[in-house]
Amino acid sequence: MTPLYARHKRTTLAIATAVAAGALLATGMTTGAAAQTAALPTGKTTPLAGSPVQLSSSARTALIQKADAATAETAQEIGLGAKEKLVVRDVVKDADGTVHTRYERTYNGLPVLGGDLVVHETKAGKTEGVTKATKAAIKVSSLKAAVTTAKAEKQALTAAKDAGSDKTSADQAPRKVIWAATGKPTLAYETVVGGLQDDGTPNELHVITDAATGKKLYEWQGIKTGIGNTQYSGQVSLTTTQSGSNYTLTDGARGGHKTYNLNHGTSGTGTLFSQTSDTWGNGTTSNAATAGADAHYGAAETWDFYKNTFGRSGIKNNGVGAYSRTHYGNSYVNAFWDDSCFCMTYGDGSGNADPLTALDVAGHEMSHGVTSNTAGLNYSGESGGLNEATSDIFGTGVEFYANNSTDVGDYLIGEKIDINGDGTPLRYMDKPSKDGGSKDSWYSGVGNVDVHYSSGVANHFFYLLSEGSGAKVINGVSYNSPTSDGLPVTGIGRDKALQIWYRALTTKFTSTTNYAAARTGTLAAAGELYGTTSAEYTAVANAWAAVNVGTRPGGGGGGGTSFENTADVSIPDNGAAVTSSVTVSGRTGNAPSNLAVAVDIVHTWRGDLQIDLVAPDGSTYRLKNTSSSDSADNVNTTYTVNASSEVANGTWKLKVQDKAAQDTGYINSWKLTFP
Repeated sequence: MTPLYARHKRTTLAIATAVAAGALLATGMTTGAAAQTAALPTGKTTPLAGSPVQLSSSARTALIQKADAATAETAQEIGLGAKEKLVVRDVVKDADGTVHTRYERTYNGLPVLGGDLVVHETKAGKTEGVTKATKAAIKVSSLKAAVTTAKAEKQALTAAKDAGSDKTSADQAPRKVIWAATGKPTLAYETVVGGLQDDGTPNELHVITDAATGKKLYEWQGIKTGIGNTQYSGQVSLTTTQSGSNYTLTDGARGGHKTYNLNHGTSGTGTLFSQTSDTWGNGTTSNAATAGADAHYGAAETWDFYKNTFGRSGIKNNGVGAYSRTHYGNSYVNAFWDDSCFCMTYGDGSGNADPLTALDVAGHEMSHGVTSNTAGLNYSGESGGLNEATSDIFGTGVEFYANNSTDVGDYLIGEKIDINGDGTPLRYMDKPSKDGGSKDSWYSGVGNVDVHYSSGVANHFFYLLSEGSGAKVINGVSYNSPTSDGLPVTGIGRDKALQIWYRALTTKFTSTTNYAAARTGTLAAAGELYGTTSAEYTAVANAWAAVNVGTRPGGGGGGGTSFENTADVSIPDNGAAVTSSVTVSGRTGNAPSNLAVAVDIVHTWRGDLQIDLVAPDGSTYRLKNTSSSDSADNVNTTYTVNASSEVANGTWKLKVQDKAAQDTGYINSWKLTFP
């Protein structure tokens, strides 16, 4: 795990598996079997027979495929009619081998709403029970509708208008369904209308219309708004979901994000926060739902920040929400993001008194996921510092975006969670060294310190780019930011600084980007967004120079520009060399003496590979030799080439040859960067 802050690690712990993750603190963590047994009842060393096991993605897929292949047989076995079919939705496997398969149902090809069921099978594959949403037999006299879809849509729009929506058409046009959730199964239409409710809450109104009579049979709001009495952000609105008489911390408006209570466990998902009241927590740690409300609120604000600031829909940009786990461990003073579960996890702090669920912490953790799914900055050396800084930068962005009067936006990290026990924040962006460990400026050994301290260089850069140097007061907080060269920096505003950093992260940075390359990438991003002669471009150069990365532009600006080829090229096993080309244009004169060549090759034994850069005139520059002792996977490296004798414009090639048998791979992408 990669933690939220740095502290001495426990030397007795052996970490067996590396997990792509990110957290606010640095600490040792138990993983694997140790973490599983820690959550078991006293005296137990194996999971309880009825407890679910965590399935790997491949294991889950295999179980679903097995169930899907047997749907016809299962439908017959549990007594469904000839017109009914099962569709596998989910599967759960218990420690004793019992498998619970959840199905949706169709009738003559139409979805049966309220027809879902769960089939329970023993380890031997014998069906031992079925749990159904309805006991009624699914059967209708006719599949021909007497009511038009236009009438059903009009009815739904009227219902949505009453809730405050101004939509003039349905988000999901009326579809024929069998309505089986209430009473006798009926041929019906389901129409979904979006928009906003009266108070600005997203609307997702489902309206069920009898297809024979036009009567409204049912309606429900897919989006529920609750009230959260948080510890750090005051009373806030939460998007929740109602299921029967219970509400859960499930955010249907933001990819289905869920918030769970681990109840001091250290493994599994925990229990989804659920209660009959839609008011969550009481603002103190005496109520477990308080931390849940903070985490749920933080996840929502982070989703909205990325969506409304960058147009990014969720961490993976695929519209799918992650999930949050609160109350991790006992007095656990940390919070972390873990790619393997695609989730955020929060400890309760020292004495379980200060859960690490503050707004900027939530933004920090989820931003590790964004980094993982974009640049994939390696979590060590200078790239690790950039990884941590990216989470601090976007976590700060989330805090300002939320505009919450109880937790106002600032350039302090973790100021609410009292990690130090004296009310001071975890990190300072205006002068990072104020925390006693972080670095204000770059130096040759900065990559050797903990990533939570080397992150100070980029945090300081971002503050200077946003606000400028010198003394000032922002939202009631006093700052006084120095520069390494003693010269002033004029800020361009946080909004522009965020856009530049996000563009660089998503289009310029790679897994191995260091501070010099980050300067090049952000200059390129600023040039593309605002122009290479703009004040913004000059400010980027000045802010980096102010943290000892590069020099001041001297009244002008060069062109930090990248040229990239992302097309896959297969590399024959022990075969002929292959090439991938990029065409450089718009440059003047020769290439630089520090031309950056970023190479991303997927391969199962990189020692087999010989890699060259070929200039437009055919000159070859060796980047990597073969090595029989280099058995690691993949090549993710940025090479620096003195290409000052080459004309910059023209077609450059990456030439790769596999010179030994048995292992294979492909060129994933490569990039030339002109500082």
